Amino acid sequence: MKLTGLGGGLFCVVAMLLLGYLDQLLFGRSGTVYGLLFLPVCLLTAVWVRDGDVLTAPVVAPIAFTLGLLPLADGTGGLAGRLMGLFTGLATQAGWLYAGTLAAGVTVLVRRTRWAGRRRT
Repeated sequence: MKLTGLGGGLFCVVAMLLLGYLDQLLFGRSGTVYGLLFLPVCLLTAVWVRDGDVLTAPVVAPIAFTLGLLPLADGTGGLAGRLMGLFTGLATQAGWLYAGTLAAGVTVLVRRTRWAGRRRT
């Protein structure tokens, strides 16, 4: 199964939103659990996207991470409080964000290199 760039982006965003809500329900907004779940989603996105669209995987990963943090953002006081909770979550979970994006990027580089080698022969 190969996804288009848009399909890979939708998969990543929807998966992270669902995992964010699941984390909120089962683990009480655990950033570590959310980060651990982010890593395989990044890898799956980078593997499932078709060869021509593979460069979209590392781009969509941080967007999906941010949108998935919305259910975990602990904010009160309306939109401003929610945004502060989101920014705090991004700051405290930056390591997971970088690790997942790096994993997707390395996977994409390997796939792209192999694809370019096959096209030359």
